[in-house]
Amino acid sequence: MARLLNTKPSQGLTIALGAAPFIAVASVYAFASAERLLVNARDNLLPSLTTMLGGLQRVGFEPDPISGHLVIVADTLASLERLGLGLGIAAIIGLCIGIAVGLIPLARATLAPFIAVLSIIPPITLLPILFIAFGLGDVSKIILIVIGIAPFIARDIAARTQEIPKEMLIKAQTLYGSTWLITLHIVLPQIFPRLLESIRLSLGPAWLFVLSGEAIAAQSGLGYRIFLVRRYMAMDVIIPYVIWIGLLAFTLDLALRWGAKRLSPWSQPGSTR
Repeated sequence: MARLLNTKPSQGLTIALGAAPFIAVASVYAFASAERLLVNARDNLLPSLTTMLGGLQRVGFEPDPISGHLVIVADTLASLERLGLGLGIAAIIGLCIGIAVGLIPLARATLAPFIAVLSIIPPITLLPILFIAFGLGDVSKIILIVIGIAPFIARDIAARTQEIPKEMLIKAQTLYGSTWLITLHIVLPQIFPRLLESIRLSLGPAWLFVLSGEAIAAQSGLGYRIFLVRRYMAMDVIIPYVIWIGLLAFTLDLALRWGAKRLSPWSQPGSTR
């Protein structure tokens, strides 16, 4: 008797099953929107597809009369810049601290308790302090991402570093390998795939920190635009923006997966390299 855990869907069935939840959500929304619009044609809580296309036309294809830029393009570039800088800095800090904590006992005794405490503090609660200390510009928003993401990456990298077989490190030391050479030639190749995975898993919280910072104090960005138009109940703009953020996050996730396969093929399941 075939067991469920051994049943693998075909490629076509995999695509159909993956699309099914999206189709179900879209169908439920279309039904709910139609019901509300039948009662009140001016209802803007659940706008129709035509209305949302009109909102997308305004922000995506008609230049802003003041700046002359396409609103959604300018907002996307601003948010991606903050997200990229925050994730990049957090990855570098997390990598350096994680290797030190996982490899060097003195660093572990010094930094591990601090990183553990820092990682359980909700970063959003630090936002007012960051605004006071660094102003309302991009610096405070980038630092928010770094504070929120770096401790997670550091702890993840430290754990992966400690999983490296001790025999491998001992053999390297018997060959007169210094701490720097061991880190460069043994530790880094081992943990690099995990670094990419940690960054990929951090995308969700990073987007949350970006949008939160933009919602409170910003002049551009996807979060800024959503919270700007919410006072007018402009759901025909908010919903397309939410969908667009989801598509951006999904694309970044795919890019990191592709990068992991290209840059560290030896770490992929089933690899013989």
